[in-house]
Amino acid sequence: MKADGIRIDHHRSNLVDEHAHIKFDCIVTVCDLANENWPYIPSKNAKRLHHNFFDLSKVEGTEAVKHQAFLKACEEIKAYFEDFVKKLQLN
Repeated sequence: MKADGIRIDHHRSNLVDEHAHIKFDCIVTVCDLANENWPYIPSKNAKRLHHNFFDLSKVEGTEAVKHQAFLKACEEIKAYFEDFVKKLQLN
């Protein structure tokens, strides 16, 4: 994220319950496991999307191989959401 000029150093993991007060427009799952175990999110009108991105957890090899896999996943996620934003802007 830093390489793309996006700061996330202040982010943290949290529970879905912490966001119960937010009325989401879209909720995106990013792997089949998350899609299959979808947590309850109380946003009745939220559009639910799913895309199974490249799974880094299955990559084995040297640090260089793992880093290349990480970059591949980053590019795949970036391309997906750039397209997602373009489609929103057209509507």
